[in-house]
Amino acid sequence: MNNLNQTEILLESGTNEFEIMEFTIDGQIFGINVAKVLEIMKYREIKPMQNAHPVVEGIFKPRDAVITVIDLAKYLGLAPSADTSHDIFIITNFNSHNFAFHVHSVVGINRISWRNIQKPDQVIYGGNEGGATGIAEYEDRLITILDFEKIVSEISPEIGLKVKDIDALEGRMRSEKRILIAEDSMLLSKLITECLHRAGYVNTVKVDNGQEAWDYLCEAKDSGDPLEDHVDLVVTDIEMPQMDGHRLTKLIKEDATLKKLPVILFSSLINEAMRVKGEQLGADAQISKPEIAGLVSLIDQLLEKKEQEQSA
Repeated sequence: MNNLNQTEILLESGTNEFEIMEFTIDGQIFGINVAKVLEIMKYREIKPMQNAHPVVEGIFKPRDAVITVIDLAKYLGLAPSADTSHDIFIITNFNSHNFAFHVHSVVGINRISWRNIQKPDQVIYGGNEGGATGIAEYEDRLITILDFEKIVSEISPEIGLKVKDIDALEGRMRSEKRILIAEDSMLLSKLITECLHRAGYVNTVKVDNGQEAWDYLCEAKDSGDPLEDHVDLVVTDIEMPQMDGHRLTKLIKEDATLKKLPVILFSSLINEAMRVKGEQLGADAQISKPEIAGLVSLIDQLLEKKEQEQSA
């Protein structure tokens, strides 16, 4: 059993780097952000569950909690392990739920810049709702970074974005405020945008990563127009190719023109350590990804506060 001390392994805030854990399935190399990993464990006996999702192998109880095991080989359509006695469980936490991803081996952990992450080809990785968020280039190999949030939401839709919570917000007054959304997951980006529109925030601009968000903000700043003609608030994921949300937040808050722009970190990675990092960088609010209604509430509060400060 290998516990990962995230407070030690997390990197300096805003450097646009992260730690990637490489693992293999059927001889192919994949990766996961270490910030998502609680621990790694040797494969052990699993109790099958009747009527479970086809890629759910079953459950096991290493200590006090029962953990669902997901067979990544089966999910990806790859060959199973010839000898499971050498296989590995990668234990993760998404939206306050623990999952064990069954892989065939763990290669190691390396530091890499988000600038070395390329957006995957949609044709190869499943179109607009594909299963990979990026391709990492490290030394002489390419590492596929899987969209673990998408995998989990497919298996347990109830822990994904709580879209039904938006039903209570239907009929709200339409807002002309401009919201910039930086989110690399195509599925989540679509859901977030649709939910904000239903909540009255119909002027949204969607970009795929922090670099595109920063380019948009720089163009807005240099246009000579009032900044509010282009953006009133930024909602950003943390984990994104090219530039992550922490680096984006740092750049915004260090810029003389943009620093008063409210920034919300909206990510499944929000935990105690990550919250401290976000606060150090000047994020105005942070909230875990399932809480879409909570996101709307934060947008309301920050925009109201911004208006009050401008009119003071």
